[in-house]
Amino acid sequence: MAFAMKRITTHILDLNGGKPASDVPVRLERQEGERWLPLHSARTDHDGRCWQLLPGEDLPPGLYRLIFETESYFQRLQIASFYPFVEITFHVREGDSQLHIPLLLNANGYTTYRGS
Repeated sequence: MAFAMKRITTHILDLNGGKPASDVPVRLERQEGERWLPLHSARTDHDGRCWQLLPGEDLPPGLYRLIFETESYFQRLQIASFYPFVEITFHVREGDSQLHIPLLLNANGYTTYRGS
């Protein structure tokens, strides 16, 4: 039987300039009761990607969230932005093994979707 790697990945595209958003801090957390448990943090690479946000091989079902610290990114570009961070909360269901959560970002808005 082949080993299937469990992964949570993301990609940020800056729609202001039509390019990847590099060096953006991203945190992954999982809900445990009433609190959020930090799992991993990273920064997007030169292509705006975090290739693996899941620490270890376990991906139990539950509620997770990605927090993108967008304010520091826009400050570096000297662009006034409306949202200091973007939080995307999502379900991991039984059998999920690879989740890709892209973020399309501009200084005054954002959108996301379940990628592949």
